[in-house]
Amino acid sequence: MEEKLNLVQEWDKTFPKSEKVNHRKVTFHNRYGITLVADLYEPKNVEGKLPAIAVCGPFGAVKEQASGLYAQTMAERGFLTITFDPSYTGESGGIPRYVASPDINTEDFQAAVDFLSVQDNVDSEKIGIIGICGWGGMALNTAAIDTRIKATVSSTMYDMSRIAAKGYFDSADSEEERHKSRVTFNTQRTEDYKNGTYKRAGGVVDPLPEDAPFFVEDYYDYYKTKRGYHKRSLNSNDGWNTTGTMSFLNQPILQYTNEIRSAVLVIHGEKAHSCYMSKDAYI
Repeated sequence: MEEKLNLVQEWDKTFPKSEKVNHRKVTFHNRYGITLVADLYEPKNVEGKLPAIAVCGPFGAVKEQASGLYAQTMAERGFLTITFDPSYTGESGGIPRYVASPDINTEDFQAAVDFLSVQDNVDSEKIGIIGICGWGGMALNTAAIDTRIKATVSSTMYDMSRIAAKGYFDSADSEEERHKSRVTFNTQRTEDYKNGTYKRAGGVVDPLPEDAPFFVEDYYDYYKTKRGYHKRSLNSNDGWNTTGTMSFLNQPILQYTNEIRSAVLVIHGEKAHSCYMSKDAYI
Protein backbone atom coordinates (compact mmCIF):
# COMPACT_ATOMS: atom_id res chain seq x y z
CA MET A 1 0.00 0.00 0.00
CA GLU A 2 1.50 3.32 -1.09
CA GLU A 3 1.01 6.61 0.71
CA LYS A 4 -1.35 9.12 -0.87
CA LEU A 5 0.71 12.16 -1.69
CA ASN A 6 -0.24 15.48 -3.23
CA LEU A 7 1.95 15.85 -6.30
CA VAL A 8 2.71 19.07 -8.13
CA GLN A 9 1.42 18.78 -11.66
CA GLU A 10 2.92 21.84 -13.34
CA TRP A 11 6.49 21.93 -14.65
CA ASP A 12 8.51 23.42 -11.79
CA LYS A 13 12.04 22.30 -12.68
CA THR A 14 15.11 24.51 -12.63
CA PHE A 15 15.74 23.70 -16.29
CA PRO A 16 13.60 23.99 -19.47
CA LYS A 17 11.48 21.10 -20.64
CA SER A 18 12.84 19.18 -23.63
CA GLU A 19 10.61 18.66 -26.65
CA LYS A 20 12.47 15.43 -27.43
CA VAL A 21 11.05 13.46 -24.49
CA ASN A 22 7.76 12.66 -22.80
CA HIS A 23 7.54 13.44 -19.10
CA ARG A 24 5.25 12.21 -16.34
CA LYS A 25 5.34 11.65 -12.60
CA VAL A 26 5.33 8.15 -11.14
CA THR A 27 5.34 6.67 -7.66
CA PHE A 28 6.76 3.47 -6.23
CA HIS A 29 7.55 2.16 -2.75
CA ASN A 30 10.72 0.96 -1.12
CA ARG A 31 11.20 -2.04 1.13
CA TYR A 32 10.41 0.07 4.21
CA GLY A 33 7.00 1.02 2.86
CA ILE A 34 7.92 4.61 1.99
CA THR A 35 6.39 5.95 -1.21
CA LEU A 36 8.88 7.65 -3.50
CA VAL A 37 7.95 10.20 -6.15
CA ALA A 38 9.88 10.33 -9.40
CA ASP A 39 9.92 12.11 -12.72
CA LEU A 40 9.95 9.71 -15.65
CA TYR A 41 11.51 10.83 -18.92
CA GLU A 42 10.93 8.77 -22.06
CA PRO A 43 12.35 9.44 -25.53
CA LYS A 44 9.66 10.24 -28.08
CA ASN A 45 8.91 8.04 -31.08
CA VAL A 46 10.87 5.06 -29.77
CA GLU A 47 9.42 1.55 -29.70
CA GLY A 48 10.46 -1.66 -28.01
CA LYS A 49 12.24 -2.25 -24.74
CA LEU A 50 14.65 0.48 -23.71
CA PRO A 51 17.74 0.56 -21.53
CA ALA A 52 16.88 2.44 -18.34
CA ILE A 53 18.63 4.63 -15.78
CA ALA A 54 17.70 5.81 -12.29
CA VAL A 55 19.26 9.11 -11.22
CA CYS A 56 19.53 10.79 -7.82
CA GLY A 57 21.45 13.56 -6.10
CA PRO A 58 23.08 15.74 -5.00
CA PHE A 59 22.68 15.10 -1.27
CA GLY A 60 20.03 17.52 -0.04
CA ALA A 61 18.77 18.36 -3.53
CA VAL A 62 15.48 17.43 -5.20
CA LYS A 63 14.60 15.86 -8.53
CA GLU A 64 13.72 19.24 -10.00
CA GLN A 65 17.38 20.27 -9.85
CA ALA A 66 20.55 18.65 -11.24
CA SER A 67 19.34 15.04 -11.25
CA GLY A 68 16.34 15.99 -13.36
CA LEU A 69 18.56 17.63 -15.93
CA TYR A 70 20.77 14.53 -16.02
CA ALA A 71 17.71 12.29 -16.44
CA GLN A 72 16.12 14.40 -19.17
CA THR A 73 19.42 14.61 -21.07
CA MET A 74 19.91 10.83 -20.93
CA ALA A 75 16.34 10.34 -22.16
CA GLU A 76 17.18 12.55 -25.14
CA ARG A 77 19.92 10.01 -25.85
CA GLY A 78 17.55 7.05 -25.95
CA PHE A 79 17.26 5.86 -22.34
CA LEU A 80 14.10 5.63 -20.28
CA THR A 81 15.04 7.46 -17.10
CA ILE A 82 13.64 8.30 -13.70
CA THR A 83 14.90 10.70 -11.08
CA PHE A 84 13.43 10.44 -7.62
CA ASP A 85 13.21 12.36 -4.37
CA PRO A 86 14.82 10.28 -1.60
CA SER A 87 12.78 9.16 1.39
CA TYR A 88 11.76 11.97 3.75
CA THR A 89 12.52 14.71 1.21
CA GLY A 90 10.91 16.57 -1.67
CA GLU A 91 7.60 15.13 -2.78
CA SER A 92 8.41 11.63 -1.48
CA GLY A 93 6.88 10.24 1.68
CA GLY A 94 8.36 9.43 5.05
CA ILE A 95 7.92 10.92 8.51
CA PRO A 96 9.67 12.78 10.10
CA ARG A 97 10.88 14.98 7.28
CA TYR A 98 14.43 15.94 6.34
CA VAL A 99 16.33 12.92 7.64
CA ALA A 100 18.74 10.62 5.80
CA SER A 101 20.02 7.09 6.31
CA PRO A 102 22.78 5.17 4.51
CA ASP A 103 20.58 2.07 4.59
CA ILE A 104 17.25 3.61 3.60
CA ASN A 105 18.80 5.79 0.90
CA THR A 106 20.60 2.81 -0.59
CA GLU A 107 17.25 1.05 -0.51
CA ASP A 108 15.71 4.03 -2.34
CA PHE A 109 18.03 3.36 -5.28
CA GLN A 110 17.16 -0.34 -5.18
CA ALA A 111 13.46 0.52 -5.13
CA ALA A 112 13.99 2.58 -8.28
CA VAL A 113 15.54 -0.51 -9.87
CA ASP A 114 12.51 -2.52 -8.70
CA PHE A 115 10.24 -0.08 -10.50
CA LEU A 116 12.25 -0.02 -13.71
CA SER A 117 12.59 -3.80 -13.77
CA VAL A 118 8.85 -4.38 -14.19
CA GLN A 119 8.07 -1.72 -16.80
CA ASP A 120 6.87 -3.21 -20.08
CA ASN A 121 9.06 -0.90 -22.14
CA VAL A 122 12.27 -1.48 -20.16
CA ASP A 123 14.93 -4.09 -20.85
CA SER A 124 15.50 -5.39 -17.31
CA GLU A 125 18.95 -6.62 -18.31
CA LYS A 126 20.03 -3.08 -19.18
CA ILE A 127 19.42 -1.00 -16.05
CA GLY A 128 21.96 1.48 -14.73
CA ILE A 129 22.13 4.16 -12.06
CA ILE A 130 23.70 7.62 -11.83
CA GLY A 131 24.54 9.19 -8.48
CA ILE A 132 25.50 12.84 -8.22
CA CYS A 133 27.62 14.30 -5.40
CA GLY A 134 26.61 12.63 -2.11
CA TRP A 135 24.45 10.24 -4.04
CA GLY A 136 27.52 9.16 -6.00
CA GLY A 137 28.68 7.32 -2.90
CA MET A 138 25.17 5.95 -2.43
CA ALA A 139 25.19 4.72 -6.03
CA LEU A 140 28.44 2.80 -5.48
CA ASN A 141 27.03 1.32 -2.28
CA THR A 142 23.92 0.25 -4.18
CA ALA A 143 25.93 -1.31 -7.00
CA ALA A 144 27.82 -3.33 -4.39
CA ILE A 145 24.61 -4.99 -3.20
CA ASP A 146 22.30 -5.00 -6.24
CA THR A 147 23.40 -7.37 -8.99
CA ARG A 148 20.56 -6.25 -11.26
CA ILE A 149 22.47 -3.03 -11.93
CA LYS A 150 24.59 -3.40 -15.04
CA ALA A 151 26.29 0.00 -15.04
CA THR A 152 26.92 2.69 -12.42
CA VAL A 153 28.12 6.27 -12.79
CA SER A 154 29.19 8.50 -9.92
CA SER A 155 29.51 12.18 -10.78
CA THR A 156 31.60 14.37 -8.45
CA MET A 157 31.19 11.70 -5.79
CA TYR A 158 31.02 12.44 -2.10
CA ASP A 159 31.28 9.71 0.54
CA MET A 160 28.87 11.19 3.07
CA SER A 161 29.84 8.69 5.76
CA ARG A 162 33.50 9.73 5.41
CA ILE A 163 32.57 13.41 5.66
CA ALA A 164 30.45 12.71 8.75
CA ALA A 165 33.12 10.68 10.52
CA LYS A 166 36.27 12.48 9.42
CA GLY A 167 35.29 15.93 8.18
CA TYR A 168 36.37 17.60 4.94
CA PHE A 169 39.82 16.45 3.83
CA ASP A 170 39.79 14.04 6.84
CA SER A 171 40.65 17.04 9.03
CA ALA A 172 38.61 15.72 11.98
CA ASP A 173 39.71 12.09 11.81
CA SER A 174 40.16 11.30 15.49
CA GLU A 175 38.21 9.60 18.24
CA GLU A 176 38.01 12.90 20.14
CA GLU A 177 36.49 14.80 17.21
CA ARG A 178 33.97 12.03 16.58
CA HIS A 179 33.07 12.02 20.26
CA LYS A 180 32.39 15.76 20.10
CA SER A 181 30.06 15.15 17.15
CA ARG A 182 28.23 12.43 19.06
CA VAL A 183 27.76 14.68 22.07
CA THR A 184 26.40 17.45 19.84
CA PHE A 185 23.98 15.12 18.07
CA ASN A 186 22.69 13.54 21.24
CA THR A 187 22.28 16.83 23.07
CA GLN A 188 20.15 18.01 20.17
CA ARG A 189 18.14 14.77 20.21
CA THR A 190 17.12 15.47 23.80
CA GLU A 191 16.11 19.03 22.92
CA ASP A 192 14.14 17.90 19.89
CA TYR A 193 12.26 15.30 21.88
CA LYS A 194 11.55 17.79 24.66
CA ASN A 195 10.29 20.42 22.20
CA GLY A 196 8.40 18.04 19.95
CA THR A 197 10.06 19.52 16.87
CA TYR A 198 13.26 18.97 14.91
CA LYS A 199 15.77 21.79 14.68
CA ARG A 200 17.01 22.37 11.13
CA ALA A 201 20.73 22.56 10.46
CA GLY A 202 20.52 25.21 7.75
CA GLY A 203 21.15 24.79 4.04
CA VAL A 204 23.83 26.51 1.99
CA VAL A 205 25.11 29.54 3.89
CA ASP A 206 23.36 32.80 3.02
CA PRO A 207 24.61 35.52 2.82
CA LEU A 208 27.88 34.23 1.46
CA PRO A 209 30.86 35.14 3.68
CA GLU A 210 33.67 37.07 2.02
CA ASP A 211 36.18 34.40 3.05
CA ALA A 212 34.06 31.44 1.88
CA PRO A 213 36.05 28.59 0.24
CA PHE A 214 35.59 28.33 -3.52
CA PHE A 215 33.42 25.22 -3.25
CA VAL A 216 31.04 27.02 -0.87
CA GLU A 217 30.84 29.80 -3.44
CA ASP A 218 29.93 27.14 -6.00
CA TYR A 219 27.20 25.78 -3.71
CA TYR A 220 25.79 29.27 -3.32
CA ASP A 221 25.97 29.98 -7.04
CA TYR A 222 23.73 26.99 -7.70
CA TYR A 223 21.41 26.47 -4.75
CA LYS A 224 20.81 30.11 -3.81
CA THR A 225 20.40 31.71 -7.24
CA LYS A 226 17.85 31.43 -10.04
CA ARG A 227 20.15 28.94 -11.70
CA GLY A 228 19.33 26.18 -9.23
CA TYR A 229 17.10 27.38 -6.39
CA HIS A 230 14.05 25.24 -5.66
CA LYS A 231 11.54 25.71 -2.88
CA ARG A 232 11.59 22.01 -1.90
CA SER A 233 15.38 21.67 -1.89
CA LEU A 234 16.99 21.27 1.53
CA ASN A 235 20.22 22.80 0.27
CA SER A 236 18.36 25.84 -1.07
CA ASN A 237 16.49 26.42 2.17
CA ASP A 238 16.75 25.26 5.82
CA GLY A 239 18.75 22.08 5.31
CA TRP A 240 18.47 18.72 7.01
CA ASN A 241 17.32 18.26 10.58
CA THR A 242 20.38 18.81 12.78
CA THR A 243 20.21 15.14 13.81
CA GLY A 244 19.01 14.02 10.38
CA THR A 245 22.33 12.64 9.17
CA MET A 246 23.56 11.28 12.48
CA SER A 247 23.72 7.62 11.42
CA PHE A 248 26.34 8.36 8.76
CA LEU A 249 28.84 8.87 11.58
CA ASN A 250 29.06 5.13 12.30
CA GLN A 251 28.50 3.59 8.87
CA PRO A 252 31.14 3.59 6.14
CA ILE A 253 29.21 3.04 2.91
CA LEU A 254 32.00 2.04 0.54
CA GLN A 255 33.19 -1.02 2.46
CA TYR A 256 32.47 -3.55 -0.29
CA THR A 257 32.66 -1.53 -3.49
CA ASN A 258 35.74 -3.51 -4.52
CA GLU A 259 33.35 -6.45 -4.97
CA ILE A 260 31.21 -4.77 -7.65
CA ARG A 261 31.22 -6.99 -10.74
CA SER A 262 29.40 -4.67 -13.14
CA ALA A 263 30.65 -1.62 -15.03
CA VAL A 264 31.46 1.52 -13.01
CA LEU A 265 32.44 4.97 -14.26
CA VAL A 266 33.76 7.46 -11.69
CA ILE A 267 33.72 11.07 -12.92
CA HIS A 268 35.33 13.94 -11.04
CA GLY A 269 36.92 17.27 -11.88
CA GLU A 270 40.62 17.07 -11.05
CA LYS A 271 40.57 20.49 -9.37
CA ALA A 272 37.44 19.81 -7.33
CA HIS A 273 38.00 19.95 -3.58
CA SER A 274 36.27 16.56 -3.23
CA CYS A 275 38.29 14.74 -5.88
CA TYR A 276 40.18 12.75 -3.24
CA MET A 277 37.02 10.81 -2.43
CA SER A 278 36.55 9.59 -6.00
CA LYS A 279 40.23 8.71 -6.28
CA ASP A 280 40.08 6.64 -3.09
CA ALA A 281 36.85 4.96 -4.18
CA TYR A 282 38.40 4.07 -7.53
CA ILE A 283 41.48 2.56 -5.93
